[in-house]
Amino acid sequence: MLDGTGYLADDGVATAAFLALRMRRPLFCEGEPGTGKTSLALALSEGLGLPLIRLQCHEGIDAAQALYEWDFPRQLLHLRALEAADGALDADVAEQSLYTERFLLARPLLRALKTAPCVLLVDEIDRADDEFEALLLQLLDEYAVTIPEFGEVRAEVPPLVLLTSNRTREVHDALKRRCLYHWLEHPGLAREIAILRRRLPGIGDRLASQVAGAVRRLRELELLKPPGVAESLDWAEALLALGRDELDAETAARTLGAVLKYSEDLDRVRAKLDTLLS
Repeated sequence: MLDGTGYLADDGVATAAFLALRMRRPLFCEGEPGTGKTSLALALSEGLGLPLIRLQCHEGIDAAQALYEWDFPRQLLHLRALEAADGALDADVAEQSLYTERFLLARPLLRALKTAPCVLLVDEIDRADDEFEALLLQLLDEYAVTIPEFGEVRAEVPPLVLLTSNRTREVHDALKRRCLYHWLEHPGLAREIAILRRRLPGIGDRLASQVAGAVRRLRELELLKPPGVAESLDWAEALLALGRDELDAETAARTLGAVLKYSEDLDRVRAKLDTLLS
């Protein structure tokens, strides 16, 4: 199924995804940037024919951004409308009318529970803080959340949950225990060549092999940001845009910005280009 979407998975990734589906467990994917963690969620969404709901984590993310918040301006307008219609407004009745689904703004986590079946991608969970991890625990345990003013919202069909981490910090054991776990490696040479040929149909065998081989050697250097598959694709696409059918030192030097993102890495690699391309 994954192959049919253009995602060339190895046996480990395919098995982990299959078990997440069969066991209805969240899948926690860790690995270096560019190893295909986010792309796996996109491929599962496409292959299963399910909507993808994505929550991009960041420092300071909270329930209002991830789960829900109340539409305060509309609630205020509603109260004014009630006052205009009935001067003797019952406070309890008015309060109850404010906390209904009509005024509930569903953010990605809540939307996933209400939309399920779907694929929920919680991307880069390592960028969030401990409090946000705690927020996820009930959702991963029960596929439900409790909203104090509204009540419990429970998914009729559990979403397929994929969490990703670049391991900028360790995620707590309580979260990992609720998930199946898989570490994604950079693809081997043959699979990276196959990915380039699948995603860039116009690329020739020689150029695909040269790019994959050069990127593989770049990953062996002590770079600030080793290139992932996304950078391999960008580099190959840049070379194709320049009309190149092979990778030479001069063209590589001019297009390194497609594959390396730090000036220190560019300087280090330019000094070793002949060796890298040999």
